[in-house]
Amino acid sequence: MNHKWNILLKGLAAIGAVIVICISIQHMIGIGSETLGDIAREYPQPTMTPRPTDDPATGPSTETPSPSGASNLSENVPESDDNAYYIASSDATGAEQNTMHNDLPNRTENSDTLILHGFSLNGDLMADARVTWEEGFYYEPLSEGLAEYITGVSYPADLEQPAITVKELSYVHVLYKDFDGNSQEGELICNQFIAPDLVEIFHELYKAEYQIEKIRLIDAYDGDDDLSMEDNNTSCFNYRVVSGSSSLSKHAYGLAIDINPLYNPYITYNRDQTVNVSPAAGEDYADRSKPFPYKIDEDDLCCRLFKEHGFTWGGNWNSCKDYQHFQKTP
Repeated sequence: MNHKWNILLKGLAAIGAVIVICISIQHMIGIGSETLGDIAREYPQPTMTPRPTDDPATGPSTETPSPSGASNLSENVPESDDNAYYIASSDATGAEQNTMHNDLPNRTENSDTLILHGFSLNGDLMADARVTWEEGFYYEPLSEGLAEYITGVSYPADLEQPAITVKELSYVHVLYKDFDGNSQEGELICNQFIAPDLVEIFHELYKAEYQIEKIRLIDAYDGDDDLSMEDNNTSCFNYRVVSGSSSLSKHAYGLAIDINPLYNPYITYNRDQTVNVSPAAGEDYADRSKPFPYKIDEDDLCCRLFKEHGFTWGGNWNSCKDYQHFQKTP
């Protein structure tokens, strides 16, 4: 009897153990599922949203969209960090950055500015090599993107041995007062030799509130000097010959600059006592005995500063008069 009772008790104990084990397993599975669910709810998987560049008419962009909530500051950055046309600021939206990148630069519209939102064509790409005179006044090497931008326009694309290499050129950023007295940013490309002179001179002009209508790269005018002069644009480097000759201009070496050229035209004299005025729109300013604003003469601050830095003024020439022109020889 006792033997049978022991067997029964052992059987019941085994069954109870099985039941306890099953309950424990079920409880453990339940806790595990709940924990994973909690984790999933606390850290949801990112949802994919279309990029701002997606066009409803043409379908989504072929580029990989970014996770929801991710910053769009860099998602539209071009592949090359050396792309000097791309301009971005920390508070610009993706759409604004696309607009800036796609619109810059427009060489055919003279009204376009080459500077948007306080950033220049060279941007901060060459900041490590930058030489700053004062805030807003600095020079540095040309970035790869900027070099590409000017090649075939102000810089030759098909010469095996040009008179000057891109590495011998400097990008110059300055501030100036426009004809309304507002502060503006200007860009020049010049020979490395005169880059320090330019930032110092333009800094002095800016402090004196000397007015210059605009300072853009000649590439904004497709390298056309006549268009640039007619638009009264102050410019420096342009790989071109002297008008009416086959000799390279000092502008081709980045050693000459033209200031407010519409009001300070280039004048040549013919044997029949007639004159040629360039730009033609500057004919009203060919007679330097007349008083008018923005006229460069011996007493003008601009003329005095350039001469102090060793530049020659075209207004002192005998065979012709180039009142806009200053040049310096190494």
